[in-house]
Amino acid sequence: MISRAELESSARARLADAELLSAAGHYDSAVYLCGYAVEMQLKAAICRTLGWDDFPSSSGEFEKLRSFRTHDLPILLRLTGKRAEIVNSYLSEWKEVETWNPEMRYNPAGSTDGRKARSMLAAATTLLRVL
Repeated sequence: MISRAELESSARARLADAELLSAAGHYDSAVYLCGYAVEMQLKAAICRTLGWDDFPSSSGEFEKLRSFRTHDLPILLRLTGKRAEIVNSYLSEWKEVETWNPEMRYNPAGSTDGRKARSMLAAATTLLRVL
């Protein structure tokens, strides 16, 4: 299990990493880490909603919680109970990050430009704050 505090701390750390990567021109990696940061923050929000101290992290821990074993950001947002709030108040930020998926790590270098990286960073920063 990974604690809610660890998820939140890791989300902030990955976002800081993304900022450094973007500043260095590594836009693909920056965008990937932004999505990963949002995923971790969503999982922390699920913990808060459900009153959990930690989130399952291994196959065995997910055995009876299979619906929570996903990297799909829209599904995770629904599980937080905050979907209406996010869609109503932060739709542009959500639209920016909702297409992220872990398979992006296989995209060829140069698939993302600086504009996209800056937009993703801004959206992820806002969502980490409000989730």
